[in-house]
Amino acid sequence: MIGIKIGKVIEILKKRENITEIMVEIKEKKYKAINYNKLTGSIQIEDQVLLNTTAVDLNLGTGGYHFVISNLNIPEKDITNNGHIMKLRYSPYQIKTFAAEEQTSKYHEVFNDFKSLDKMPVIIGSLHSMLVPITAVLKTCLEEVKIAYIMTDGAALPIDLSNVVYNLKNKKIISNTITIGNSFGGDLECVNIYNGLIAAKEVLKADIAVITMGPGIVGTGTKYGFSGIEQGYMIDAVNDLGGTAIAVPRISFADSRNRHKGMSHHSLTVLNQISKTSAFIPIPKFENEKYDYIKSQIENTNIGKKHNIMYLDYVKVINILENTELNMSTMGRKFDKDKEYFITAGIAGQLGAKILSDHQ
Repeated sequence: MIGIKIGKVIEILKKRENITEIMVEIKEKKYKAINYNKLTGSIQIEDQVLLNTTAVDLNLGTGGYHFVISNLNIPEKDITNNGHIMKLRYSPYQIKTFAAEEQTSKYHEVFNDFKSLDKMPVIIGSLHSMLVPITAVLKTCLEEVKIAYIMTDGAALPIDLSNVVYNLKNKKIISNTITIGNSFGGDLECVNIYNGLIAAKEVLKADIAVITMGPGIVGTGTKYGFSGIEQGYMIDAVNDLGGTAIAVPRISFADSRNRHKGMSHHSLTVLNQISKTSAFIPIPKFENEKYDYIKSQIENTNIGKKHNIMYLDYVKVINILENTELNMSTMGRKFDKDKEYFITAGIAGQLGAKILSDHQ
């Protein structure tokens, strides 16, 4: 069941073109809520709104936000955008998008005529929080590089929820965005990862693509029950299309859960079992104890035989990340509380820059 309540807008906290953060009052209590302007229209103080309160009711990790289903002061709305590809299909929230590959798109034949990614590097992360260190290092190493960000539907579906993406685009670190599957709101919409990759190269003319899910991740504490498992078949998609896959392992020594110590069981599962093809796996040369721990994890699997493991120096990366003005956070931990995590993502950006330079 969906938790639904009616609230009154009492304050506009923050407003951008596509998203408005508001304060609502429900039965004399105040709550934060999010309105997606392209979905539910504009919103004003005193408006009565229908809210999805499910996540907050269950104390789930959505930042404590309700989500506006409808502005009851504007009950009827007309469809205005072009396109006929539905996302969130067959749900009460299904929306119409204009996919780059659909028949009436000017890019339709680009997809039919596609031959190869021609070794274009593609960095594949497994958490949204990897995006900042990857792109910050990549852009510092190659100032003129054109980066396309592909957001999957493994977590948050609206790209406008991500302050990270908003800031990276504003600072000209990311050039363009593509949303695939049921995620939506990118500069381009695509049906799946294959066409998302083709669009990055042939439509956006990107030099390199970075793939991660949006904010949030689903995990169940079981071997295969996590949304980051998508990283495995996305490695294969890059290879299927003739690209150069760089997979970012999730590495941390700050997480209290033993299954995430060193290289997370998520990464071990994906790289050992799920991906069927090879990727470059950049791993920082951490100090002896941590280096040995990660190396032993790899040696107890087939990862070293399947993939190209690269143990790399991270002096330049840590200098970039320590001096960046960009906000970095994972599971509530900032850079100084989980350095190994951010350095690992950053070194993937460094490797991407090197591979790109070598190919040119």
